[in-house]
Amino acid sequence: MRLFRLLGPAALLFATGCHSAFIDATISNRTDKTLQLVELDYPSASFGTQNLAPGQDFHYRFKLLGSGKLKLIYTDTANVEHTVPGPQMDEGNEGSLSVTIQPSGVQWGSQLKGRKQDEFPIAPN
Repeated sequence: MRLFRLLGPAALLFATGCHSAFIDATISNRTDKTLQLVELDYPSASFGTQNLAPGQDFHYRFKLLGSGKLKLIYTDTANVEHTVPGPQMDEGNEGSLSVTIQPSGVQWGSQLKGRKQDEFPIAPN
């Protein structure tokens, strides 16, 4: 009986496991030109890709450490750098994030847990 008292809590922890909040992000190029130096800045870090061809998607999974606004930076074929502010993100958010670069601007979308959902319309380049 004493062994059960000692192992019971450990078994419960093992059965429930640990959960870490991650965000699955997708950056999509829906223009007819290749984009260069595509970078998404988020609180505490950034990620990106050298080139993003027309119709191509770039996937990345990250964990938020801290809170702050997202920012997308990319260079077009005329070597013009674009900086597009994004939504507020908070530590502990988890779910999916989509960033779609279109000829008319950038569309931000998310399905996140851990905060209220906001609408993010197309932002001009």
